[in-house]
Amino acid sequence: MADSTSEYAIEVNDVSMIFNIASEQLNNLKEYFIKLMRHELFFKEFRALNHISFKVRRGEVVGLVGTNGSGKSTMLKCIAGVLEPSEGSISVRGNIAPLIELGAGFDPELTARENIYLNGALLGYSRSFIDEHLQDIIDFAELQNFMDMPLKNYSSGMVARIAFAIATVTEPDVLIVDETLSVGDVFFQQKCEERIQHFIESGNVTVLFVSHSMEQVERICQRAVWIEKGEQRMDGPVKEVCAAYRAQFG
Repeated sequence: MADSTSEYAIEVNDVSMIFNIASEQLNNLKEYFIKLMRHELFFKEFRALNHISFKVRRGEVVGLVGTNGSGKSTMLKCIAGVLEPSEGSISVRGNIAPLIELGAGFDPELTARENIYLNGALLGYSRSFIDEHLQDIIDFAELQNFMDMPLKNYSSGMVARIAFAIATVTEPDVLIVDETLSVGDVFFQQKCEERIQHFIESGNVTVLFVSHSMEQVERICQRAVWIEKGEQRMDGPVKEVCAAYRAQFG
């Protein structure tokens, strides 16, 4: 973490993410270890991200665009601290609410109520903070009658609702949103988007936003960074980047 007085909330400096993938398909773990012991297992390098650099000012709303498998989610995971970049450095100033893979870290055997406390703890919230905000989370996620039901009986959309409600119960410094709004029904998507818009309008929250919907990116973001096959193609005003992105399919 760098100097907290910087005008930038996020700085991505020459970041690469390299994965080593086995060069042949193996059917089971036994086969994998036999080949490994015999030094017959070879790996090829896959660069999910290749020398990416961009900065996001405090209060700025930036969209990450690119086709499936382009490296957008990998980039967000590096910024959120889920992955460690292979090369380069990332500085994030302030507390992060990462809305990535909503529901990760939940226990399906526990009730919704228990999972709220569990997930809150993972996000760094104290028990007293969750006690104080529990009703807000229940109301936003529309869980009034389901609080003591095990999570394994919930739909993926309901799990996403709980995760979104917990992560956004307080105003974060940096909000990272990865395809969150594609989960659940259209009314709840609208509700999530309204909460994100509320953060944006406050001017205090820096938002990094990934969506397959160019209309949503254009509606929410001021600027966009286009990543394609791990390479940074473009960084500029959202309308210009989205127009260039669409043109590749023309």
